[in-house]
Amino acid sequence: MKTVVFWPLLLLLAGCSAFSGKDNADPPSELIELEPELRIEEVWDAGFEDADEAMLKLAPVISEGILYVAEPSGEVFALDPKTGDRRWSVDTESPLSGGPGVAEGSIALGTLEAELILLSSEDGAERWRRRVSSEVLSSPVINDRKVVCRTTDGGVAVYAIENGEKRWVYDRSVPVLTLRGDSSPMVNDYQVLTGFAGGKLVGLSLESGLVNWEATISTPKGRTELERVVDIDADPVLVEGTLYVSSYQGDVAAVSESSGVVLWRRNISSHAGLDANWRQVFITDDEDHVWSLDATNGATLWQQKKLHARKLSAPAMVDDKIVVGDFDGYLHWLSQEDGRQLARIRVSGDAIRLKPLVMDDIVYVLDEGGNLNALRAQPIETEIP
Repeated sequence: MKTVVFWPLLLLLAGCSAFSGKDNADPPSELIELEPELRIEEVWDAGFEDADEAMLKLAPVISEGILYVAEPSGEVFALDPKTGDRRWSVDTESPLSGGPGVAEGSIALGTLEAELILLSSEDGAERWRRRVSSEVLSSPVINDRKVVCRTTDGGVAVYAIENGEKRWVYDRSVPVLTLRGDSSPMVNDYQVLTGFAGGKLVGLSLESGLVNWEATISTPKGRTELERVVDIDADPVLVEGTLYVSSYQGDVAAVSESSGVVLWRRNISSHAGLDANWRQVFITDDEDHVWSLDATNGATLWQQKKLHARKLSAPAMVDDKIVVGDFDGYLHWLSQEDGRQLARIRVSGDAIRLKPLVMDDIVYVLDEGGNLNALRAQPIETEIP
């Protein structure tokens, strides 16, 4: 059966009526004047390839003090995260679409031409490349001398880091309609954890690929194929043995890492994704409202609606705050305590769809125009009369 994939953006425009010619989608909320509680400082900025939505799963990553960035046309960069200075760059000469995944001295990348590429993280030298079953729209993961790759046809495959020898493959059928993009696998010492179109989360043995458990995060509902799309497209977050996962047109749920038991679920639809700690789960829903949920039971702690329809990224935690990007190039800081807006800065005029990367107290944000900004928030000191 042929599978049809499409960008989430097309779904978000579903409010347009093909028969009336009218746009019924909600207009984005206007940004009201804000009395900032934080001063946002730009640490450095750099320019990369203008990629639009091709960068959906090409997210910067920091490993062992180096910042790695990949461009859709194939070039990979290693930067100093404190200054933005280039350490090295290399051209893979392939259209990159997933990664970089960095660990154990290696960089794993997936391509639109159904290839998995492994580079040295020291200098970018190519170690090997292997043909995979279909294009890669998620980030490959490296763990325990194994490279785990997820493909758009529902496959998960593991390769030996030394030579690219295939160790095992897990295949799963894909629904007729699905979002264009895949949840990146997560790997611990013994298990591959990954979400699928259709609302399923699966734990696979890292050694053999056998299914340890399968959890239903969301069940398809509705009469049409479009209404029944419940993809797990955003990356899960693991906190102290509990996986937090969201699905489009479905639920957000907490799942036991070891058993797959669903601990709680809430009917909140999200394709952008979430972040979490042991106390709170922060999630951007499909109306671009930001929620804080109790990590132990899913109860609502607060909901921020003032950024409605601004096409927000997933939230990222930084200190006692969270930060989200929007369609117009703004980055917003919110309080973890009550969700109030603390500060904002427009880093560019291009959409920020990738979840911001946070390391120490610096926020790294890559927009669709290829602008990479490193930012730091400082409290505004008030004068005591």
